[in-house]
Amino acid sequence: MKSLRLILGDQLNIKHSWFKETNEDVTYCLFEMRQETDYVTHHIQKVIGFFAAMRQFAKDLQAEGHNVVYFTINDEKNTQSLTKNLKALIKDNGTERFEYMLPDEYRLDQQLKEFCEQIEIESRSISAEHFYTKRNDLSIFFKGKKQYLMESFYRDMRKKHDILMVADQPEGGKWNYDKSNRNKWKGDVEIPNYKLFKNDISEVKKDIKTAGIKTMGRFETKTFPYPISRSQAIEQLKYFCEALLIHFGDYQDAMHTEQEYLFHSRLSFAMNLKLISPKDVVTSVMNYYRKHGDDINISQVEGFVRQIIGWREYMRGMYWAFMPEYKSLNELNNHNKLADFFWTGNTKMNCLKNAINNSLDNGYAHHIQRLMITGNYALLTQTNPDEVDAWYLGIYVDAIEWVQLTNTRGMSQFADGGKIATKPYVSSGSYINKMSNYCGNCHYNKSKKFGDDACPFNTLYWNFLDDKREHLGNNFRMGMMYSLLDKMNQNELTKIKEKAQHIIEHQDEY
Repeated sequence: MKSLRLILGDQLNIKHSWFKETNEDVTYCLFEMRQETDYVTHHIQKVIGFFAAMRQFAKDLQAEGHNVVYFTINDEKNTQSLTKNLKALIKDNGTERFEYMLPDEYRLDQQLKEFCEQIEIESRSISAEHFYTKRNDLSIFFKGKKQYLMESFYRDMRKKHDILMVADQPEGGKWNYDKSNRNKWKGDVEIPNYKLFKNDISEVKKDIKTAGIKTMGRFETKTFPYPISRSQAIEQLKYFCEALLIHFGDYQDAMHTEQEYLFHSRLSFAMNLKLISPKDVVTSVMNYYRKHGDDINISQVEGFVRQIIGWREYMRGMYWAFMPEYKSLNELNNHNKLADFFWTGNTKMNCLKNAINNSLDNGYAHHIQRLMITGNYALLTQTNPDEVDAWYLGIYVDAIEWVQLTNTRGMSQFADGGKIATKPYVSSGSYINKMSNYCGNCHYNKSKKFGDDACPFNTLYWNFLDDKREHLGNNFRMGMMYSLLDKMNQNELTKIKEKAQHIIEHQDEY
C-alpha cells in the first residue's frame, strides 16, 4: 500500500479522475464511523442511506479493479475515529503517501489539515471534482461589494456556463421566472407515481441497531427509496425529466396534505453524496428541454436550473466565505427552545403537523416546507439558531453542513443579519393558505390574530415584528409591514403580544 486515498461518505463520485485507471500501489479507504453518526442526532434513514451508498460504492470500485479497505460500523478494526483509522492503516501497511479529496465540511477540512501536519509521510489534497465553482470563487466574485446578492451570482453563472443564454442575453427575455412559479396545486394537474427504489438495506439497518447508534425519525420498511448508486441517480434524473419537469416550475413552491413530493426531483441526496454532479443534472435537463421545448415552458426549466447553479453553488460559496464564524451568528439574539413537537409531529397546527411528519417519515421536505413552515415557525418563536441547525442537519437525508447551515442559519433564521437574505423569511398564515391546502382542515382560524382559535402564525408574526423592530425597522423590504404594524390598534397589539408569549412558553399545547 504505497498510496492510501481517503474517500468520505459524501464523496462517492465514480467519475472522479482518481478512478480512471487502476493501480496496484493505490488503496482506497472508506469508514463508517461513530465520529460521523454521533456529532448530531441523524434521521435513521440518513444513516442508512449513507452507509448503503458507501457500501455500494466500495463494491463498484472493487468491480473496476481498485483496491479498497472498508470498515463497517461494527468492524473490530474500526476505531470510530477518522484520524485513528488512518494512522492505523498507514502504520500497518508501510504507506508512503496519503491523499484525500477536499472535504466540503469545515470541521473535516480542519481535521484532515491537522492530521497531515502530524504524519511523517507525504500528503496532498485534490479537488472532489463535483461543483461548478471552487471554494473561493464566490468570495472573489463579490470582493469589494457590500451585498452578496444571489441573483448577481446566478446571472454570472448563467453567462459563464452558457446556460439558457442567447448571446449575452437570457433566453426568453427574463433572468428569473419566479413569479410564474408560485401556483397552488389543487389536484387538477396529475402527478405521476413517484420513482421509488427498493434498495435492500436490512443488513445496514441491523448493523446500525447492533452499534447502538442514536437516531431520530421513522423507518419501518426493509427498502431504501432514494438512489444509492450513480446508475440509480441517472435513472432518477431521467424520470424527473420525462415525468416531472413539465410542471416543476409551476408548483415548486406548492404544498399539499396528500402529496409529499409533488413535482420535485428528489435528487438532492444523490447529488450531495456526489453520486451525480450538478453538471450531469443541468446538462440532462437542458438536453431534454431542447428536444421537447414545444411541450415544456422555459419557466419550468429556469426554476430548476436556478436551484442547481444558483442557490446550491451560492450557498456553498457563502459557507466557505464566512466559516467558521458563521456557525455561531445570532444577530436577532434568539434564545428560545425548539418545540418538542419537532421530534414527534404532535401539534394541532396542520401545516406543521404535515411538514414535520413528512420529515420524520421520509427524511424529506421540499424547500418551501423547510423555509416557510418549519423554519418560519422557528424564527417567529425566536428559537435559538443552534437548536434549529441541529434539527435541520439531523432530520434530512440530504443535509450536509455546507448546504444546511447557510440555508438554515442564513436564509431561514436570518441569524447572519442579512448576508444571504435581504429580509427575514417570515409570514402569517395568509402565505401558507395561499400556497397550500393546510389551512382548510386546521384546528385554528387562518384569519384571526388573537383568541383561542387564532392561527398561531398570525399571532407570532405581528409579535415578532414588534419584538424585532430594533433589528428590522429600517429594513427597506419590511417597510410596508411596519407601516401596518404602526397603524394597528394598541389594545389589539397588546392582546396579540400576550397570546404570542403564551404560545412561546407553552408551544406543545398548540
